[in-house]
Amino acid sequence: MAAERLSMRTIREVLRLKWEKKLSNHQVAQSCKIARSTVREYLERAQKAGLTWPLPDDIDDAVLEHRLFPPVKLIDAESRSMPSMDYIHKESKRKGVTLRLLWLEYKESNPDGYQYSQFCYLYNQWAGKLDVCLRQTYRAGEKLFVDYAGQTIPVTDPVSGKSREAWLFVATLGASSYTFAWASFSQNLPSWIESHIRAFNFFGGVPEIIVPDNLKSGVAKPCRYEPDINPTYNEMARHYGAVVIPTRTASPKDKAKVESAVLVAERWILAALRNHAFFSISELNKVIAEKLVELNSRKFQKMEGSRKSLYETIDRPALKPLPVIPYEYAEWKKVRVNIDYHIELDGHYYSVPYQLVKEQLDVRFTATTIEALFKNRRVATHMRSYKRGAHITLAEHMPKAHQKYLEWTPSRILDWAGKNGPNTRELAACIIENRRHPEQGFRACLGIMRMAKRYSPERVESACGRALILKAYSYKSVESILKTNLDKQNLPETHTPKKPIIHYNIRGKEYYQQEEATHA
Repeated sequence: MAAERLSMRTIREVLRLKWEKKLSNHQVAQSCKIARSTVREYLERAQKAGLTWPLPDDIDDAVLEHRLFPPVKLIDAESRSMPSMDYIHKESKRKGVTLRLLWLEYKESNPDGYQYSQFCYLYNQWAGKLDVCLRQTYRAGEKLFVDYAGQTIPVTDPVSGKSREAWLFVATLGASSYTFAWASFSQNLPSWIESHIRAFNFFGGVPEIIVPDNLKSGVAKPCRYEPDINPTYNEMARHYGAVVIPTRTASPKDKAKVESAVLVAERWILAALRNHAFFSISELNKVIAEKLVELNSRKFQKMEGSRKSLYETIDRPALKPLPVIPYEYAEWKKVRVNIDYHIELDGHYYSVPYQLVKEQLDVRFTATTIEALFKNRRVATHMRSYKRGAHITLAEHMPKAHQKYLEWTPSRILDWAGKNGPNTRELAACIIENRRHPEQGFRACLGIMRMAKRYSPERVESACGRALILKAYSYKSVESILKTNLDKQNLPETHTPKKPIIHYNIRGKEYYQQEEATHA
């Protein structure tokens, strides 16, 4: 609309030049010395009024003005009244609900109500007067903000009288500001994970996004654009169907919600407990739980309702359900496979497939199990052992040659040798007994028994009897006897096999049968 209404004489001239002389808007504006936008506005008003040129004789200046500028219909304040600002604020937090949708619903029941721009202006004016924690828009069940309070709480040991500081973990839902708090003696990874699990149980569900600060327990390597999330923290989030998106470094607005929640917790929990003495962490958390009920039930000062009422109507229905099986705490570690196809964890050694020698693996370990993963694929699982220096080795992880070797035990060697004859068994027992370790005599015994394929079992049995008389407890002695045919000569005296000498390393047939059954 023109800044100043023109005289009726000028308006008539505009209509004449345009409709009678067929001049352009630019030419009309130059002739009348007015802006082209003014020319366009008066032409549009004339068209809406149904005027034609020349104007009828009965249209004087008063009638023309009334036709071009009809009186504005006044709308009573009641028909233009805005809906409750609290209602708009709560509804806008629901998933998929926008201010435009709320305005359209408002216009259906109030056709003469405010237009969209004025509707948004009035709401934003109201919302701008709220606390900073409620000024931002968060969708229902979308985000959970987590952090530790800066202040600590002393807990005194009733026996020693020494005090220990406890840290307060705070978690708050974005849409309702419903708050959870839990105290622990550390900010380490186990405490960090336990606090999250307790928070999910407290809320009775899981949000879509967890927003932590760049605490080392949660974020291994802070980065503004691609932070490196701790693998245990990431695994816990995946177990609950959530995703971790840390706040950007040096971006306080990203964590305004939790900063406000921490401030509220420090004022209404820590400050309220400043004169209390606590003698256990469980006693402290019991009192904190009582204070949380008061905090979440307290009425807002600048809007209707409380954290609890908003949580029950907005956040709670939108949270994802808790998994049937709670998360079991597990840690991760990168290890290199040694040349003996074992990996080391806390001084104990666990086997992995021998093909992975010198490869780097990811190890996931709990209090009871250990899993080795190569390129995100599980390659080995063991029960966890805390015995330092010991080994757990699975046969399927060994090369074939190693597997065949470990199939042999002293009792099995003696049983096989005994099938050839008593002299062969006794010689095998003597060979094993005269070695520092029984395994050192296995190869010699196997070699002697294989001679039965080249010679006959009877000749080997006879050669072993001669070797016993000569106390020649070796493979080469038996081989020499057979090559020189000494086994075919009569023995100088009848040799009666003696009871095999049992080496201190040979535990007997029954022991090894029991041992093999146990390992099977």
